[in-house]
Amino acid sequence: MQRTQKLYENDPFCTKAEGTVLAVEALPDGSGRIALDRTVFYPEGGGQPADRGRLTLAGGETIPITDVHEKDGVIWLSAAALPEGLAEGAAASQEIDWEWRFDKMQQHTGEHILSGTLHRLFGAENVGFHIGAEAVRMDTNIPLTADQLRQAELEANQAVWQDLPVKLLYPTAEELAQISYRSKKEILGQVRLVEIPGVDRCACCGTHTATTGQVGLIKIIAAENYKGGVRLAVLCGRRALEEVQAMRARQSEIGALLSAKPSETANAVRRVHSELTALHFAYTGLCFQLFDALAATVRPGEDAIQILPGLDPDGLHRLAVRLSEATDGLCAALTATEKGCGYCLAQKDGDLRELTRALNAALNGRGGGKPGICQGSCAATPEQVAEFLRSRAR
Repeated sequence: MQRTQKLYENDPFCTKAEGTVLAVEALPDGSGRIALDRTVFYPEGGGQPADRGRLTLAGGETIPITDVHEKDGVIWLSAAALPEGLAEGAAASQEIDWEWRFDKMQQHTGEHILSGTLHRLFGAENVGFHIGAEAVRMDTNIPLTADQLRQAELEANQAVWQDLPVKLLYPTAEELAQISYRSKKEILGQVRLVEIPGVDRCACCGTHTATTGQVGLIKIIAAENYKGGVRLAVLCGRRALEEVQAMRARQSEIGALLSAKPSETANAVRRVHSELTALHFAYTGLCFQLFDALAATVRPGEDAIQILPGLDPDGLHRLAVRLSEATDGLCAALTATEKGCGYCLAQKDGDLRELTRALNAALNGRGGGKPGICQGSCAATPEQVAEFLRSRAR
C-alpha cells in the first residue's frame, strides 16, 4: 500500500482536507480502521497523543475518529463503528479537533523550549517525554536543584516572550553531520529537525506552534528525583493559565478561611499548624489520663470492652493495650466510623486471631494482627461488635 501523505508535517495549522480511502479494515465488534492517501491527522508517537476528529463521506455520513496510528508509513484512523459499504476509492472529508491539537502543539513546543534551556544551562538531557491528560512529563538524566529549575523556567519563558520562530529543517546527510542537535535515538533516513533559534534544535516528528509566543506560558508544577535524574510535571499554554487561575482561587479560599491576605497565607498556615500541634499534645495527654481511669475500673480477670467516640487507630490500640495491662481477660476498644466500627482487641498471654477471624466473618470486617493484639474494622455498630464479643466470651 502507498505511504500516507502527512499534511500535518509542514502545516500543523491545517485542520481540514479532502482524502481518498486506500483501505478499510473492519473488526468483529463493528469497529475498524481506515487509511487515506493524505491526512491531517497526527498519529500517536514521539510522546505526543494522536489527534481525534471526524471523517465526512460524500453522502454526509460522519465517522468519529478516536485514535490514529502509523505502521510502515501508512496512517490508520481508528473508528468505533464503520458504516456499511465503505470501501477503497471513497472520498472523505477530514477535520481534526483543533482545540485538542493546539493544546498538544503548545505542550510539545513548550517541552522543546524547556528541554533546550535545561540542556544549554546545565547539560541535562531529556530522556523521557510524554504529553499526558493532565501534564507533560519530562525526565532528565541528571539531578537538578530547585534553584536551577527556577532559572530554567524563567529563561524558557523569556524565550516565549521573544516570540521566536519555530522552524522545520530537512537537512541532507552531509548537512546533518555538521549540525549539533538533540535526539533520544538514532534515526535512519531523512531527519526532521525542529529549531528555535538560540533555544533548541531537536529531531522531532510532532506538531508545534509557529512561534514561541503561541506557547503562552511554561510552568513547572512538580519535580521529583527519578532514576538518578529528575521527573518534571510541566504545563504550557492554556493548561498553565488554568492551573494558575485554580491556584489563585485556592489561595483566596484559604486566605478567607484564615482571615489572611494572600501574601500572608503561609504565615497563617504555620500559626494554625503550631496551634493544632499544641492541641494534639494536649488531646493525647487527656486520652492517656482517660485510658488510665478506665483501666482503673477493671478488676483483674474480667473482660473489658469499651466504646469511645472519635478514636483513631492509634487511640484504639493504646486503649486496648492499657486495658490489657489491668486484666488478663478479653479487652476491646471500639469506636464508630463512617463505614461501621473500628476495633482493637488485646489480651495478655492470649491468642485472638481465631476470634478476629470469626468477628470479620460475622460482621463483614477485615483486619488481623499478632496473637495478643488484633486490629481492624467492620460494617457494624460498636454496640453490635460489643455484643458479639460478649456472646463469644460467654
